[in-house]
Amino acid sequence: MKQTKLVIVESPTKAKTIGKFLGEGFHVESSYGHIRDLPKSKIGIDIEHDFEPHYIIPMKAKKNVTALKKLAVKADEVILATDEDREGEAIAWHLTQALELGGFQIKSSKSQVKKDIPVERIVFHEITESAIQDALKHPRALNLHLVDAQQARRVLDRLVGYELSPFLWKKIVRGLSAGRVQSVALRLIVEREEEIKRFKPEEYWTIRVILSPENTKENVFEASLFKIGGEPFEKFTIRNKADATAIAEKLKNATYSVIAIEEKEMKRNPLPPFITSTLQQEANRRLHMSAKQTMMLAQRLYENGFITYMRTDSVNLSTESLHIAQKYIGEKFGKNYLLEAPRVFKTKSRLAQEAHEAIRPTNPLLDPVSITLEDAKEKKLYDLIWRRFMASQLPPAIFALTSVLVEARNGDDTFTLKANGATMRFDGFLRVWNQTFEERLLPALKKGEALRFSEVKPEQHFTEPPARYNEASLIKTLEANGIGRPSTYAPIISVIQSRNYVQKNPERRFEPTEIGLLVNKVLTEHFPEIVDLGFTAHMEEELDEVAEGKRRWRDTIREFYEPFKKHLEKKYESVQKEALAPQESTDEVCERCGKPMAIKTGRFGRFLACTGFPECKSTKSLAPTGSNDLGPCPKCGTGRVIRRRTKRGRFFYGCNRYPECDFASWTKPENKDGEDGDGDGDADEDKSGDKEE
Repeated sequence: MKQTKLVIVESPTKAKTIGKFLGEGFHVESSYGHIRDLPKSKIGIDIEHDFEPHYIIPMKAKKNVTALKKLAVKADEVILATDEDREGEAIAWHLTQALELGGFQIKSSKSQVKKDIPVERIVFHEITESAIQDALKHPRALNLHLVDAQQARRVLDRLVGYELSPFLWKKIVRGLSAGRVQSVALRLIVEREEEIKRFKPEEYWTIRVILSPENTKENVFEASLFKIGGEPFEKFTIRNKADATAIAEKLKNATYSVIAIEEKEMKRNPLPPFITSTLQQEANRRLHMSAKQTMMLAQRLYENGFITYMRTDSVNLSTESLHIAQKYIGEKFGKNYLLEAPRVFKTKSRLAQEAHEAIRPTNPLLDPVSITLEDAKEKKLYDLIWRRFMASQLPPAIFALTSVLVEARNGDDTFTLKANGATMRFDGFLRVWNQTFEERLLPALKKGEALRFSEVKPEQHFTEPPARYNEASLIKTLEANGIGRPSTYAPIISVIQSRNYVQKNPERRFEPTEIGLLVNKVLTEHFPEIVDLGFTAHMEEELDEVAEGKRRWRDTIREFYEPFKKHLEKKYESVQKEALAPQESTDEVCERCGKPMAIKTGRFGRFLACTGFPECKSTKSLAPTGSNDLGPCPKCGTGRVIRRRTKRGRFFYGCNRYPECDFASWTKPENKDGEDGDGDGDADEDKSGDKEE
């Protein structure tokens, strides 16, 4: 009798890919993500009994669980092949519970007879035939420390959300919610906005002089003021036009000569291959993709076997991938581009053993030209991942740098100017990694050579305020402060937008909304530990210790919750309700009852509401302004398309003349006024596979 082994993974795409590599006797099925979770209707945690979580099987998962049970009864062995991180380990553990494999026994609903079933856990970092076969040869036990770390984060976030959100309802407006890590991200954005408002620009001037060799007007070059007398010229040395003009006049009538020439070689090394955070940052900078969209596309590439696992903080690379990269480089680019030995990078994260490799192509020989992908965005992301990996194994780029010091003398006044030249001698890793390099050529000069003056250019400048965060810089800051982990960056950014606490401006940078400012004000004033960067990073470290088996997860929860609960009870009594912006009168008349309408503020911002409330509950969207104006309505032609939300907080695009015009779309319509959208994909349905809240 033939044996049947049931392999369970998270997604149907992953199941399909793995199924291609397994022969007869294997049956691959998907759990469709988590099959158990805390209930949505209540807190689901028994605080009195050591924070015991009460998991349920959601209605949408019940049919699949029943089907998996039936398959497990018929199988001779169950193999859990979920991802090797905390979320994947937790999914595998929940499968043992939901399928009654806890004691490695399962009950058939028909026979009511328990059957002993061997259960194995396998892990891999890429979905290739060799990786799957190797994993089957080396099964391991469930890592319950990783499961505990995932449970701790889930319980901690549930307690904060379910205890703190009602406080915000009472003190600000109903429908708000608070998250442990998301509130820290909101604080960063608000504090940056406050910095920008406090910023006062300062004036400063620079001076450049256009010169050439004495006997020709050709080969002109530019030198910048470097010293005045013997004093270094610094940023704020010249603060006004009068001083700049006085120096420029002296430079017009000066004599110029070369006093020093320095030539040196500079090497620029490639960056490490991608980890989750750097992939999200670079995809945002180069491809204008949001973290959420990046992870959705990376998930598809991983599940279809094109890249290694995309939630990782390790920069390690397998020996096999390094050998293949060297083979490709030698054949495509020649011996000059081969390293003496593969370049190895050191992982900074203390817990990087959760994912042993960086994000790389599973087959480096499959370059972006050779790969066949129907989705253009997937192909662009694969191209980015492939190039970053291949660049990491190419030699440094080599540049020739020339520095020329020029003396300008006008009577007793002397000035030193500096000209810099740069040329590329060897492109190295830049052969595949596109990076801007501005070549600056200087003419052949000799020390003591006299120079011809052509023009002096004084330029006025003003200091700039700190830039608002975009997705790339926010992720970089969160990572630098130890806030969040690879699986959390995309959900953090997605949540603060869906809650309408922040919005993107036309430059794709975050600005806090009125409601976001209020929420941050309440949290920073009354719950400073919740939004403290150091405290949140410390909690992440404790969760890491749970994952390492050095700490009990219930102790971590208790040490946080007990003082938090007492503090919350005091704040309910002492904190006054925050006033939203007062309603503003308008000339608009309610179409239902004829009463005047006023501008009010709610959890999703400002809107028009009938003053006859609660008898009349008529509301309307305000006319769009700024970045929310997406052009004329394609249906009625007179209204404007704006980004709106469903009652559940999902974005869609609709006409601001609703209900007169009922145009609505999940996808952003083309802007007929000529502006492009931000390309962040936030309105798309979340299929990224981000399993952690």
